[in-house]
Amino acid sequence: METYGKIILIAMPAFLLLVLFEKWYGWYRGKETVRTLDMISSLSSGITNVTKDVLGLSLVVISYEWMVNQLAITQVSSGFLTYLIAFIALDFAGYWIHRIAHEYNIFWNNHIIHHSSEDFNLACALRQSISSIIKIFTVFLLPAAILGVPSQVIAIVAPLHLFAQFWYHTQHIGKMGFLENIIVTPSHHRVHHAINKEYMDKNYGQIFIIWDKLFGTYQEELANVPAVYGITRPVRTWNPIKINFMHLWLLIKDAWHAKNWKDKLRIWFMPTGWRPDDVAKKFPVYKIEDVYHFEKYDSGHTKTMMIWSWIQLAITLLFISYLFGNIAAIGSPNMFIYGAFVFLQVYAFTELMDRSKHAWIWETFKTIFGLAILIQSNDWFGLSQYTSLAIPVLTGYFILSLMGCFYFVIKENPEKLEIRNKE
Repeated sequence: METYGKIILIAMPAFLLLVLFEKWYGWYRGKETVRTLDMISSLSSGITNVTKDVLGLSLVVISYEWMVNQLAITQVSSGFLTYLIAFIALDFAGYWIHRIAHEYNIFWNNHIIHHSSEDFNLACALRQSISSIIKIFTVFLLPAAILGVPSQVIAIVAPLHLFAQFWYHTQHIGKMGFLENIIVTPSHHRVHHAINKEYMDKNYGQIFIIWDKLFGTYQEELANVPAVYGITRPVRTWNPIKINFMHLWLLIKDAWHAKNWKDKLRIWFMPTGWRPDDVAKKFPVYKIEDVYHFEKYDSGHTKTMMIWSWIQLAITLLFISYLFGNIAAIGSPNMFIYGAFVFLQVYAFTELMDRSKHAWIWETFKTIFGLAILIQSNDWFGLSQYTSLAIPVLTGYFILSLMGCFYFVIKENPEKLEIRNKE
């Protein structure tokens, strides 16, 4: 937990700089692929995901270490070959986990966040799930367990395998020659993120494209079929926490409304998007039919709203940097209280980005929660030992943040701006 937090603390600035560089590069080349609010939403999603992972908020049904102890037929010594086997085993497991997430209703909820952006860029790579609380697919690491690859090796290789999937989320790199036959490239992954009928449910590979070619899910990017990104049932929100549970909520409602008990049970394990006929007729859900003619989500924003969103994101990054850098000292249960605050912080400012008239409620909850922590402990998780300004600065931030939220809800709400623009 502490080690992973330190790794993320190092990786975060690198990812952020690359995301910002891509936005600048797109502007410079006249090919803009990054919308600012979408990017902030993606970065906010990354914040919630790494917070959840660092706090260890997941339950593993079958641990890899248990499989090694029970099933290993040999033991391999730590070395290059062991790490290579671990990397390939993780990639094989990743292919099947990824494919299952796309093909079954119940598992799509864990992956919908990653495809929710209607753009394709480095930022959307950071849209990762917080809803996968129970991990049941460690079984796909069975080949590595049988070969006796130590769990410590898997623990080292897993973050590297994950980080190696970041770079190919871009539209600025074309096809890459012979590498197209070996590794997953931006071209392959553009296909995977597309909602064109020619591209749907293809290219599940994470590092090696060989699995898709081997198991029949490969599709080349076609010059005459420009990729259109997103999901066919658009999420219509910048709030990553909402997105994470949107599909699950739809399944719960559909199961409740279905008249047939068989449908109530099988909806969870049917192909992604399946709904009982009676429910689909009575409770229709908007679905994109023509991928070339639909409006991308845009909540509308002013220059001040854009600046405010950047400020809130920057402050949130400072909050989690302090958490990850001091997690051992913060300890339990305080680190979970801190994590809850981070989630509330993200929820509050992304609701405001959505121009929700209820955003002030969440901002009020956040302010009360933050001030309660300061009052109860007369500190902010030990921050006062570094600076005597901790309490007054944070108190000022919470008050100004609440006032700012009320300003945007009351003075810059969409209805008033529309009337003002007409005048």
